[in-house]
Amino acid sequence: MNAPIGILDSGLGGLSVLNEIRTLMPGEDVIYFGDSAWCPYGPRHPEEIQRRVIAITDVLIEQNCKLVVIACNSATISAVEALRATYPIPFVGMEPAVKPAATLTRSGTVGVLATEASLAGEKFHRLVHDHADGVRVITRPCPNFVQLVEQGELSGPRAKAIVEEETIPLLESGADVLVLGCTHYPFLKPLIEEVAGPNIHILDTGSAVAHRVLQLLHNRSRPDEGNTRYELLTTGSESTLRSLVPTLCPGLEPERIAHYDLSQ
Repeated sequence: MNAPIGILDSGLGGLSVLNEIRTLMPGEDVIYFGDSAWCPYGPRHPEEIQRRVIAITDVLIEQNCKLVVIACNSATISAVEALRATYPIPFVGMEPAVKPAATLTRSGTVGVLATEASLAGEKFHRLVHDHADGVRVITRPCPNFVQLVEQGELSGPRAKAIVEEETIPLLESGADVLVLGCTHYPFLKPLIEEVAGPNIHILDTGSAVAHRVLQLLHNRSRPDEGNTRYELLTTGSESTLRSLVPTLCPGLEPERIAHYDLSQ
């Protein structure tokens, strides 16, 4: 039996990482756990996030996951060190693509769209210090982006207005590279590209995370034999998740979609 890859997130944003793993490793079974009842993690206290993430990890470990992707920047900042010290399996975390952005910029200004917790954390400031020397990094928390994705509202006048409100100030400040520092945000990338225009680079780290997972599996992913299993768990509404899967994960046919009560 093929042990699955586990993916956890504060909500549905980590499905963008699941899509990358599906593309790169189509034969790997995956169990996804989205904590939509507590989404977003961004405004929450780090200790609260850590407790929640550990509880979710316990569920994934019970399901025999061989590796867990923390598909959430806020959760990575708050919990990855504790997880690696507690469990014997590998963990892959997220961090904003500041390093490649600093290489790409020609204006010398990079804009980072992220959550409050990601931007306030010491890890982000260290990332900027280590990899963006001489580059102006301006940031903007975008909790409304998370709400749009959790509701499946990826287009339309209201979504565009929210994207314009968050991105235009960064562009007006001279940013020619935008970093999507939350796994929810790639679902809004087409709209961000529309607002930003063709001359702005837009970066996220989903593909890099998928390649890191493959590397940790010693570059030997299970071949796609047509019977790959996907399970999607949520602390939120099962019916909402079920209705959004065709939009967020086109072509995905989960074996199971279920509500999970973390208090059980």
